[in-house]
Amino acid sequence: MSDKHMSELVNRYPAISDLRRRALKRMPHVAREYLECGTTDEHAVARNIEGMANVTLVPRLLKGELKPNMSTRLFDRQYHAPFGIAPVGLAGLMWPRAECILAETAARYSIPYCLSTVATQTPETIGPLVGDMGWFQLYPPRDREVRRDLLLRARDSGFTTLAVTVDTPAPSRRERQTRAGLHMPPRITARFVYEAFCNPTWTLHTLKAGLPKLRIMEKYAQSSNMATTAMFVAQKMSGTLSWDYLKEVREEWQGPIVAKGIHHPEDAEKAIEIGIDAIQVSNHGGRQFDGAPAAIDLLPPIVRQVNGRTPVLFDSGIRSGLDIVRALALGADFVFLGRAFIYGAAALGRYGGNHAVEILLDDLKINMIQLGFISLDEIAAYAREQKV
Repeated sequence: MSDKHMSELVNRYPAISDLRRRALKRMPHVAREYLECGTTDEHAVARNIEGMANVTLVPRLLKGELKPNMSTRLFDRQYHAPFGIAPVGLAGLMWPRAECILAETAARYSIPYCLSTVATQTPETIGPLVGDMGWFQLYPPRDREVRRDLLLRARDSGFTTLAVTVDTPAPSRRERQTRAGLHMPPRITARFVYEAFCNPTWTLHTLKAGLPKLRIMEKYAQSSNMATTAMFVAQKMSGTLSWDYLKEVREEWQGPIVAKGIHHPEDAEKAIEIGIDAIQVSNHGGRQFDGAPAAIDLLPPIVRQVNGRTPVLFDSGIRSGLDIVRALALGADFVFLGRAFIYGAAALGRYGGNHAVEILLDDLKINMIQLGFISLDEIAAYAREQKV
């Protein structure tokens, strides 16, 4: 991308909220509702945003010129920034080839990209694009042979870190997306055709890429038919996870494992006891249990429980560089964003992931300077001083 083009993007879309507005205009209604919805009455989604906005930090001033260093190490790997791209299921519904776009962004900027089990691209496709920045998110299959094969495929495709999603004991009720007419598989109805005509850019790219499918799971459903694969996922991919199951995954995966979706300090303690390498505090972006506290409110007690024994990661409600600083200042070692990057891909296509990273990097840098932080270690020290 030329410097002129980048400058134009910065001027037109200086914030993630700008990408969001453009992205939602370019998606069909059903894709918008899938991305934006929470579960039942969607209070948890709002609670995440409100809880994050309520976190205030006290600047320390008169430190002269500051040039913050935003790089960090996690699992003995160097990352350019303390944030990564979270797994988003059916990302190709929101924007065709979104997983490919975001994998290339992760490789370019040296930040992690986590591929969902229910992605519309396979590990074999994404692995070469993401390089050594790839993480794989596991929705635990009931069939242990399926699980072993999934882990083998991820490892052989170059994915270095496994994030096991632990906060989905059952499918959630996403009533908003049901009202929007999202079915699994997507159906070519009169309403869908109308929306396709109203969103010609999305439609053109979808025709080139093909209708979104759960391509990772087709192998196990033994079918490329979306209806068959979706039924297989619904029947075989939920309600299985227990501490014993997680121990088995720990034994099978030769690399770092993250327990993604921890809410309670005692669960964090159990995860550490069985050898899990990091705790990820998350309420699934408000999409799983509407009665959950704001994710940011869950963070400090878990940080206190972990007490530096293992990294604490965070997602849910992060939409800006300031939000990243807020989570770090409450004790997180690393954060992930999902919707923000999908907004980028849907708003600007192949440039969108890169532009989202640039927005977040610049915002993170500016807010570190405003607060008087020159490094992530100083933010961590601030968190300790506040007795998080």
